[in-house]
Amino acid sequence: MLIRVCSGCLYPTSIGLAGQSCGVTMAVPSLHRAGMRPDLLALASGLAAREERFALVTVVRREPPSSARVGDVAVVTETGEYYGWVGGGCTRSTVLREARRAIADGEPRLLSLSPAPGEEQRPGLVALPMTCDSGGTVEIYVEPVLPVARLVLFGSSPAVRVLARIGHAMGYRVEVVDADADKAAFPDAERVLQSIAPDALPRGAHVLVATMGERDLEAIEAVAARAPAYLGVIASPKRFAQLRDALLARGVPRTVLESIAAPAGLDIGARTPEEIALSIMAQIVERRRRAAEPALGTSAPATGARHTAEVNGIKYYFCCSGCRTQFLSEPARYPAAKAHRS
Repeated sequence: MLIRVCSGCLYPTSIGLAGQSCGVTMAVPSLHRAGMRPDLLALASGLAAREERFALVTVVRREPPSSARVGDVAVVTETGEYYGWVGGGCTRSTVLREARRAIADGEPRLLSLSPAPGEEQRPGLVALPMTCDSGGTVEIYVEPVLPVARLVLFGSSPAVRVLARIGHAMGYRVEVVDADADKAAFPDAERVLQSIAPDALPRGAHVLVATMGERDLEAIEAVAARAPAYLGVIASPKRFAQLRDALLARGVPRTVLESIAAPAGLDIGARTPEEIALSIMAQIVERRRRAAEPALGTSAPATGARHTAEVNGIKYYFCCSGCRTQFLSEPARYPAAKAHRS
């Protein structure tokens, strides 16, 4: 069937909407059924099983003319792949951008796309312009689906035991790796292992090496190759300097070594195991919420950052495109930048 539509939003304009379309005539498929299709459900399930980050996007309200229907669903991956339908070209680019921002900061948002976004102001609503000439309003809920953060602890010292309890209380999946670890000492840990193969380490985890000189070199080298979101080492400055030199000799990039927190934890004057564990968890939280802006030597919040880049598995955040371009032109100039994954 041939009808007159707007090529941007594919909304039929042959009845009562003359003059609101670009006038392109093209074939339009039969009306789709709103809702979560089985293939999208399977896709989302697979992404979640592989612990990949993605967003579910759902149309929750519409005012005609709009090609979207209430209940339409799309899946957007961290790399920007788009599956499903929540509207045509008038909404796609905006939804894609906002979905990737939600994946980056972990915060859901309710979007309103309308010809007059200034009139759509409500608490909690992100009002954005509808770029299609035919108009219409659509509200879309964006829900990021992120894997549970992992906390991997090498060692079984009193501070490690406390950190395992804190991590569990904060919703982390806690894993302990230590040849002498007693499972009874870590009731909140999901797994207590005597050893772990390097390729079995989860990517993007938050890791503490507190083995007190026992195979700490091997542990740090293995973790560094898995793009950790955080890598802290409980060691004296002298000991870590020795470790750093040995790791450099083994080929670990200097930029990766510069991102390691050693001694681990914020400087709060911690003395007891409880205080040490608290300082380490505070540092993990700080690095999750903020990322460095190496071009300027200042910090930029990861939440809502529009300008990002990834180098050697580490994600960097910038306040503007100029700083991003400056950094990417010669990233080796900024070895001291402490940049971390969100």
